[in-house]
Formats: sequence, structure tokens, C-alpha cells
Amino acid sequence: MPATHRTRSLDSLAEDMQPQLGLRERKKLKTRVAIRRATYRLIAEQGYEATTVEQIAEAAEVSPSTVFRYFPTKEDIVLTDEYDPIMVAELRARPADEPVLDSLRHVVAKATRLALEHEPDEMIQRTTLLVQVPALRARMMQSMALTSRLLCTVLAERTGRTENDLEVRVFSMSVLGALYETTVYWAERDHEDELVDLLERALHTVQNGL
Repeated sequence: MPATHRTRSLDSLAEDMQPQLGLRERKKLKTRVAIRRATYRLIAEQGYEATTVEQIAEAAEVSPSTVFRYFPTKEDIVLTDEYDPIMVAELRARPADEPVLDSLRHVVAKATRLALEHEPDEMIQRTTLLVQVPALRARMMQSMALTSRLLCTVLAERTGRTENDLEVRVFSMSVLGALYETTVYWAERDHEDELVDLLERALHTVQNGL
């Protein structure tokens, strides 16, 4: 698939998830997409360890400093989800009286379906690398902590609690941990299962236990 078409697909994904995304944010998104596309292409050709930030910058036609401005580490290029703010906006848009887990279930399912529609190869490559590269798994734990703080803010708004409330923090990490383990499980099984169905099973487990 031509790179221009893939970039347009990612722009469409952003539009689907958050129509009011501003021009400046769209330009940033395009730069991040270019860097990530270059990274995945190079990794597919020569492997993760052999791929350097300098090579990524050259392939994406940006400077190494620009790469680091968007992604602090090489691991972040693979793992960072640029749609976190968009998903937060979607979560805030859900009905105020809807159970929080139902809102999360809706947003996660929608985002997953759109991502699988627009960038299935990237999702498969990302989750495969997550299983294969220890440095990515370690960085993923750090990334989850940051995402959890973002989610805690929204959960606090929805529940009337503070974002540092123990129950809010535990619930947030429980959900994110479930999503993480589900994607690893999906990759370990060679992506044969329907990811949306697996995520629904995971959130059902969070809600009801074993």
C-alpha cells in the first residue's frame, strides 16, 4: 500500500475518533506517523536492534532532534499511541450516567476496529515486537504508567473522586493491564483470534473476576 494512502488512512482514523482535531495537531500527527512508518519499514528490513534513530530520521526526512522531540526513545516510536488524547475525548463524550466500564468498553472496541481497518499490518508488527524484544516490554510498563495518569483524570471527572484516589488508580491500571495482556496473548497466538472479542473477554474479566 502506498505510503500516501496509509497516511491518509491514519488521518481518517483521527477524524473518526475526534472530528474537532485542530490543524496544528493534525500536522504533528502526520510527522509522528512519518517517523513511525519509517521505523516499522526499517525494522522489517533489518531488525529492531540494527535500526538506529539516525536511520529513522533519514528515512522519515526529518532531523534526529525532531525524532527525539516526538519520541524520547526508539522504544517509544514503536509503542507510543498517538491517539490517547483522542480516546480521552471520546470517553468524555460518553453519557455521564453510563457505567464507566461500559464507556471504556465502547471506546476500546471502536478504537480497535478503526485501527484494524486502517493499520492492521502496523498493529501486528507492533505486538509481535512487544513479545520478541525485552526492551519494548520494559518501556511498555513505563508507558502504561503515563497513560494511567491520563485515564485517572477522566475517571475522577466521571466518578467525583480525586485522580489520586487509590480505587481510581487501581481501576485504571486494571483496565490497562487487561488491555496489555490481551494484545500480548493475541500476538503469542499468531494474531489468529479476533482482537475485539479478546478485549471484550478481558474487560468482562475485569468486571466479573474469575
